[in-house]
Amino acid sequence: MLGSIADDFTGATDLATMLRRSGHRVCVVIENGTLTPDQLREVDAVVVALKTRTASRADAVDASLDAVARLRAWGTTRFYVKYCSTFDSTDDGNIGPVLDAVSDAVGATRVVVVPSLPANGRTVYNGHLFVGSDLLENSSMRHHPLTPMTRSRVAELLRPQTAHDVGEVTLSTVRDGADAVRGSLDASAARYTVVDAIADDDLAVIGEAAADDILVSGGSGLALGIAGPGLPDDLWSPPGTGRGAVLCGSVSTTTLGQVAHAARTQPVRLIDLAGAIADEQGTIAELAGWVEQQDPSSYPVVCAARERDDVRSRVDGVEAAPVVERLLAGIARLLAERGTVAALIVAGGESSGSVVRALGVDALRIGPELAPGVCWATGSVENRTVALALKSGNFGGADLFTSAWEVLR
Repeated sequence: MLGSIADDFTGATDLATMLRRSGHRVCVVIENGTLTPDQLREVDAVVVALKTRTASRADAVDASLDAVARLRAWGTTRFYVKYCSTFDSTDDGNIGPVLDAVSDAVGATRVVVVPSLPANGRTVYNGHLFVGSDLLENSSMRHHPLTPMTRSRVAELLRPQTAHDVGEVTLSTVRDGADAVRGSLDASAARYTVVDAIADDDLAVIGEAAADDILVSGGSGLALGIAGPGLPDDLWSPPGTGRGAVLCGSVSTTTLGQVAHAARTQPVRLIDLAGAIADEQGTIAELAGWVEQQDPSSYPVVCAARERDDVRSRVDGVEAAPVVERLLAGIARLLAERGTVAALIVAGGESSGSVVRALGVDALRIGPELAPGVCWATGSVENRTVALALKSGNFGGADLFTSAWEVLR
């Protein structure tokens, strides 16, 4: 069985989606959640969803090693450390320390480093990470409030975080095939090797080259190169009848476009952050009530921003993001407790984590893909099955908030 560790909740479902596409029966375990023997017999891959992307090195390492121990107890024989396809991490970040700790724990002497996710415009060429046609350092990630990315060469991002050597394999070697890549890996003394990939076929070559390695690492794209047994997947079925809603904490350009598209046909409510700061619980109750007042056939959207001018980092001296996360988590919990919704789309990694925790979901069964890196999954909430689509801010097409529901019918 393949055991994976993801550094946030949307990244976990992103990886699970790709594993499902490559022929695995897969489920996602939320943080310290558990799986029964019956559940383990139904899967070929397990992804443990952590919330460690911006955690301290010590906390991230401890959580990752705990996940490794549980995965081993569940029968895992291969491991996959999943990080963001934009390699979100400063010199003091935890990707290197986590890789060091996990590779030591499982006895891995070499690990490929493959952030590429070509379907979403994340590629590595000559060791440099691109976002679309832009180098990482020239993308919007340069101005990320927590992990500003001011360099693009992946090896240069990783080297300050580890005492081990970091090598590179270029695209020309990848295009020579799996034997050529394996030969380069065998000839290198580096523990970590950044491997170029600009297309899904490149990921397939890398996956084949590393097929005997006990540990691999990357974004979710590498999972496309890891073939599963292809057994029938009967884990997922849509929830029963009930309405859906969208909860948006992300203020990325992609998510703002999705909100604008939804607003053409669906009710949209912008969060009043000043009001929420003054009365958080009252705002939660009012927004949940607003969702319930909409036409049952609609898919109401509650969002932190409708356009760029709405984006605020602080309001009345209070940091806005944690307030938004608590609001969306509270709304989701209230709607679930009342049995109002059968399905939720949650946009934003931090928001998704807060919502899943508030709902008390231990594990997710992975369902159909909605877009590269986005899928429906189901979990148990208040003894009812609820569908969740946990979406990274920059993922999904413009119509995602209106088209996703067709799959549930």
